[in-house]
Amino acid sequence: MVKISEFQIKDVVNVSDGRRLGNIGDIEINLNTGKIEAVVISGNGRMLGFFGKEEEIVIPWKNIIKIGQDVVLVRYKGLEEEISDEG
Repeated sequence: MVKISEFQIKDVVNVSDGRRLGNIGDIEINLNTGKIEAVVISGNGRMLGFFGKEEEIVIPWKNIIKIGQDVVLVRYKGLEEEISDEG
């Protein structure tokens, strides 16, 4: 079993490009099933949104590949990748 506090200190790394996305800042829980639906990655300070607030990345639970001792490996396709795929 893992405590949320232990979960939050792990680095989250995208297996698609090897980039560090940040740390888990929050989780989304389905209250009807009691299951974790997604993890929310706190912004790493480099991506600022419209009002200067750090952007959050929501990773669905199904996209978590492996939870290791120091890192959480996820599959994430960011907005910049989606834009480059279209054009």
